[in-house]
Amino acid sequence: MNQKKTSPLYLDNASTTKVDERVLQEMLPFFTEMYANASSNHSEGKLAKNAISKARTQVADIINADTSEIIFTSGATESINLALKGFTEANADLGNHIITVKTEHKAVLTTCEYLETKGYEVTYLDVDENGLITIDQLRAHVKDNTSLIIVMYANNETGVIQPIKEIGKFTSENNITFFCDATQAIGKIKVNIEEDLIDMLCFSGHKLNGPKGIGVLFNKKGIELTPLIHGGGQENGIRGGTYNTPLIVGLGKACEISKLEFDSRSESLKEKRKTIEEYYEKNNIGKVNFKNVHSVPHIISITLNNFEADEYLMLKSKEFIASTGSACNSEIMLPSYVLANIFKKGNNSIKTIRISID
Repeated sequence: MNQKKTSPLYLDNASTTKVDERVLQEMLPFFTEMYANASSNHSEGKLAKNAISKARTQVADIINADTSEIIFTSGATESINLALKGFTEANADLGNHIITVKTEHKAVLTTCEYLETKGYEVTYLDVDENGLITIDQLRAHVKDNTSLIIVMYANNETGVIQPIKEIGKFTSENNITFFCDATQAIGKIKVNIEEDLIDMLCFSGHKLNGPKGIGVLFNKKGIELTPLIHGGGQENGIRGGTYNTPLIVGLGKACEISKLEFDSRSESLKEKRKTIEEYYEKNNIGKVNFKNVHSVPHIISITLNNFEADEYLMLKSKEFIASTGSACNSEIMLPSYVLANIFKKGNNSIKTIRISID
């Protein structure tokens, strides 16, 4: 008799999550029945357009934004490119100095490197032993020509949350635009763009049990952007192209579920996290990092005592799947630049794994 193969436990949810069955069911009719173009004026097109309007409301609600401030994109990477390139091109008169952090996602860092080739000066802030920056750092590096500050909400490798409210207050008081990559925060902690004073924000559907290939750029009213993709009048003229109705609907449903079930999911994540942390420390397998720092509940950074990360994950591959860092860097076999900037000395960066739960 053939024994049923047991799949390893999936603990790489910071890379991508499983699509919620309710999200899938919400999407399916827009592939097979209500498949008309949402830009068409006939009745079928209007059905699709109404579904997109509903999704836009669901997405706006999870961050307390206005529906007119929501731009649908293909994901956070496109949103980052649209925000940074679109803002700098449309607002060149505001100054050519940008401040960001050395531990930002590669989509931010490589876009900033591109902007440097276009004449922008970029300051890359160091982080402390917990991966954090301070308001004093920002204050010390702001110039008269600083137009944009870019700081992610929660780091995708460590889970550590930056002092977003304080940064928002600082940028608001100094008339500097604040962009925040909130991809690992949405659905895991409460994000409120009004309270946080965030001007632009992005996230992706596949990080909160929605589909891949769909994302959001929140762009505060009054902030002008130059489009990356020119075409029709979609998204208030900011992003041309046929609406991806099924994925937009799926993202909307994922946001709705995430908001409705936030409290119960938060408790579940805390319990799972506690169990994993106790297992690694009580069995002397590794040290849990950043335990005394405000972090998102689903990302656990562990520095192993007796193994390098790749070796350990290979040995445990039949039991569970985790990672050594961002999935976006997996093609480049180098130590994590995020951890290297935090640990600075020693070989902790190559001995650290990321476990991310859902």
